Amino acid sequence: MAKPRARGLGLDFPGTPGPNNALTDVPGVLVGYTTLIDDDAGIRTGVTAILPYGHDPVPRPVWAGQFSLNGNGEMTGVHWIHDAGYFTGPVCITNTHSVGMVHHATTRWMIDHYGAAFGDEPIWAMPVVAETFDGVLNDINGQHVHGEHVMAAIEGAAGGIPAEGNVGGGTGMVCYEFKGGTGTASRRVSLGGEDYTVGALVQANHGIREWLTILGVPLGRDMTEDLLKSRETGSIIVVIGTDAPLSPLSLQHLAKRATIGIGRHGTPSGNGSGDIFLAFSTANKRALPQLGAAKQSFEFINNEMLDPCYLATVEVVEEAVVNALVAAETMTTVKPAGLTCRAIDHDALRDAMRRHGRLKE
Repeated sequence: MAKPRARGLGLDFPGTPGPNNALTDVPGVLVGYTTLIDDDAGIRTGVTAILPYGHDPVPRPVWAGQFSLNGNGEMTGVHWIHDAGYFTGPVCITNTHSVGMVHHATTRWMIDHYGAAFGDEPIWAMPVVAETFDGVLNDINGQHVHGEHVMAAIEGAAGGIPAEGNVGGGTGMVCYEFKGGTGTASRRVSLGGEDYTVGALVQANHGIREWLTILGVPLGRDMTEDLLKSRETGSIIVVIGTDAPLSPLSLQHLAKRATIGIGRHGTPSGNGSGDIFLAFSTANKRALPQLGAAKQSFEFINNEMLDPCYLATVEVVEEAVVNALVAAETMTTVKPAGLTCRAIDHDALRDAMRRHGRLKE
């Protein structure tokens, strides 16, 4: 049985989503997970893999832009994204103490998967790996994510509606002191007379309860049960994808708009939070520059026409966070032990939305 999503509960989000209301609505984009849960051992973690060009056997530049609202976290490969405007291969998300293993295994996958290119040319792999801290709900110091888990997430990546909540890298995450995790959403946009998709996937592990606002309703003031912390110590990773042909500079502009999307829920981005955002485009598909011709051409949409794309980015990030909250399931804590990290109550959420006129009956 499929888990409910925010729109399924009647929450009145604006905009027109794609058929899956997910990052996978961007043509060719696949998402995969490995989820590790052993409650007796305190293991609740995993890895999420996003493949912009699916399982294409040819390595290609994925045009990208990156923005950090608050840098208390990690996303590898961003120095090159800032300099070159692209990355190559999967984007993986995990927990803080597993970044090295995920980076190592993703590099191995790239070497094996793109074997012909790596065998004939001096080409290097520099995967994008991001993290948030799951040490409240997971034995993070046990470093339970291994190479085979990364490989399984990448190889198993698929289209359709990705699982949300307690899955992949989001398995052990806490969001506004409710159970958080993985969420996704999409929007259809028209730019210059052509239709495109903007999608986002988030790993939501940020915020304290008193900040929580959904569709303008200050829920955190009333939902005060099972509080876990008094200050921000979490993070959020946002990955935005589109098939619109955008320049790396425009993609950086999209990444910046994730700030507004998470801000709609009330977070000021605390000092303890790693709020790190990546945006990519699957347009302008071609060979790596090392293998390309001297003269290159690049199609991109005029920045003056991108306001609908910016709005769509804000909306998908806003909705993806709520989808993560709605899909998540209650867990007990590891540090400190024995507390409850409760999933948001769907009936209470619907009642609050109804009272404020934000529910579609």
